[in-house]
Amino acid sequence: MAGLDGKGTALKRGDGTTPGEVFTAIASVTNVSGPGLSRDAYDVTAHDSPDKHREFIGGLIDPGEVSIDVNYRPAVHDALIADLEDDDPRNYQIVFPDVGQTTWSFKAVMTGFEPSAPHDDKLTATLTFKVSGKPAIT
Repeated sequence: MAGLDGKGTALKRGDGTTPGEVFTAIASVTNVSGPGLSRDAYDVTAHDSPDKHREFIGGLIDPGEVSIDVNYRPAVHDALIADLEDDDPRNYQIVFPDVGQTTWSFKAVMTGFEPSAPHDDKLTATLTFKVSGKPAIT
C-alpha cells in the first residue's frame, strides 16, 4: 500500500486533571496541519574551514504550530475560545487513523481562533496552537 487515508484523524484536548487526564476529540474537524517542526542551524565556519565551504551544527528545535479547520458550530466550539485566555500550555493529542493509532502528544497554547461566514458556504473556523516543548510520538 502506498498511502493512508487521513479520514478519522482527531485532535484531542486534555481536561487538565491529574492523575488520569481525559482527552476529548474536538468536534467537526475537517483538516489537521502540523506540527511543523524546524531546526535552527548555527554557522560555525572558521578561517580554517576546508574548501571554502560553510559549516553548520544543529541548533534549537522549534516544535512549530498545529492548526485545525472545523465546521464551525458556535454552541460547540465557542467554549474553546476560553483557551486563548490560558497562559499555561494545555495537553493535546493528534491521533492518526493508522493500524497502530499513532499519537503525537504535546503541550500547546492556543494562539488563534478565526471564524469565517461566507454568504454562499458553510460556517468554518481555523484554530491555531503553538506547541511548547518536544512532542511525544507513540
